[in-house]
Parts: sequence; C-alpha cells; structure tokens
Amino acid sequence: MRALPLACLLVACAGPALAQRPSTAAMSCGQAKSLVDRQGGIVLGTGGQTYDRFVRGRSACEVTEITVPAFVPAGDTPRCFVGYRCIEPGRGDRFDDF
Repeated sequence: MRALPLACLLVACAGPALAQRPSTAAMSCGQAKSLVDRQGGIVLGTGGQTYDRFVRGRSACEVTEITVPAFVPAGDTPRCFVGYRCIEPGRGDRFDDF
C-alpha cells in the first residue's frame, strides 16, 4: 500500500524537471549551438512535445553509433545546425558493407 503514494510522489517530482528542458525555439541559433558545444551532449526541446539529444561530436556517442548532422528550429531561423545526433548505422549508412 505504501508503494502507490511513493510512485505518485516520484511522478509529481519528475514532471517539473522534464518541463525545464531547454527549447531551441526559445533561443537564437547561436545560443542553441553554443549550448550543445559547451555541454558536449544535451537533450533539447525542439518545439511542442518534441525533443532529441544533440552532441558536439562522435565522442559523445556510443561506440557502435555514428553521427548525422542535426538541424532544429530556433527563434531566429527555421533550420539551425546545432551539431549532431547519434544513430545506430543501418543498411545504406556509411559503414554498410553489404
């Protein structure tokens, strides 16, 4: 019976923390790029309920992942290069030997 109140408390505490994710739409392109560069890897909101993790370079990815250029909407431009996203390579990607 104690687990339910504890679970509710954890969900209530996690909600505000998630809402504090920086949004690229609320900053300039330069500010968004600078934030990614400073942090090395960071989760940013990209408008509404959408978000993703952006990285400065390959060193912030898992050993099996590659980077792809990442463009986001910013306050001063609809297509701002902020860095990269880490993805698992698949068929047709640059490490594909098939």
